[in-house]
Amino acid sequence: MLNLEKDIRPISYVKSHTAEMLKQVEEGRNPIVITQNGEAKAVLIDVASYQSLMNAVNLMKIISIGENDFQNGRYVTSDELEGKMNALLAE
Repeated sequence: MLNLEKDIRPISYVKSHTAEMLKQVEEGRNPIVITQNGEAKAVLIDVASYQSLMNAVNLMKIISIGENDFQNGRYVTSDELEGKMNALLAE
């Protein structure tokens, strides 16, 4: 959960306290919002959280592709699949 006091920092602070910021995201697993001229510009997160986020995004893409295929009739029933498998195994 974002802590407004600890997890939003201006870029000047991050530049001068980089090691501290890296330790904070690694230990607390909380992202840090980096601001420039008072506007949010970037988010610093730990590698494990980033990997988890990317895995979730990729899974959502795969599900979306599957839903699109189903809506457009690009699928086979389990009976059709079984028939195709049996035909391949019989060769």
